[in-house]
Amino acid sequence: MNEVKVYERPKSWMPNVSSHYCPGCGHGIAHRLVCEAIDELGIQNDTIGIAPVGCAAMIYDYMDTDYCEAPHGRAPAVATGIKTVRPDKIVYTYQGDGDLASIGMAEIVHAANRGQNITVIFINNAIYGMTGGQMAPTTLVGQRASTCPLGRDVKVNGYPIRVSEMLATLPAPGYITRVTVAQPKYIIKAKQAVKQAFQNQIDGKGFSLVEILSSCPTNWGMRPVEAFDWLVNTMMPYYPLGTFKDFD
Repeated sequence: MNEVKVYERPKSWMPNVSSHYCPGCGHGIAHRLVCEAIDELGIQNDTIGIAPVGCAAMIYDYMDTDYCEAPHGRAPAVATGIKTVRPDKIVYTYQGDGDLASIGMAEIVHAANRGQNITVIFINNAIYGMTGGQMAPTTLVGQRASTCPLGRDVKVNGYPIRVSEMLATLPAPGYITRVTVAQPKYIIKAKQAVKQAFQNQIDGKGFSLVEILSSCPTNWGMRPVEAFDWLVNTMMPYYPLGTFKDFD
């Protein structure tokens, strides 16, 4: 009887390396989706990733592709420089919400507005992860964080920013979608979106961004299963899944 392999480590994942992420964190799932997309498209040797600061920065410990680190928030600017010099390469950023939507807001807006032919993987877990659970631009109204222990107050902090919807108002970006890794049925669609974002760049179509709703059980103060449930029941109503722009 022939054996059928149903699960294996992606070729673009570093050999014999396990991730360090907290139990229930979505970063590890998102990393694997990126690796699988790169493997299936056959672009491992032509891909250059840019990691910023925060939990997302650790991706270069696990990805067996060329990688460089950017200052906090500047990954889209670094990606623009690399893509300009090496237009033959597949260039992408992997960024968290504190990085992309706070200190890096100008960089992501202008990269999108130029229709830069890069791919952006944007992890939205509604909080600053590595630095201690501070309120992020995406923290929900009433959600507690170390810098808003009583919950986000719109009179003081304003409203959570819906990055995908905001960037979709610009004329230049071509593919903007929001997915999640909260449940297997969503993970399948998330992988399709990540792969499509890379394919768009291969085809020279322009700017693509995949926003991935993820969990941060440690800084949310929840157990892993509880955190994924909270994501589905509380985050997704405010950050609805869907494609906001598509080249087609």
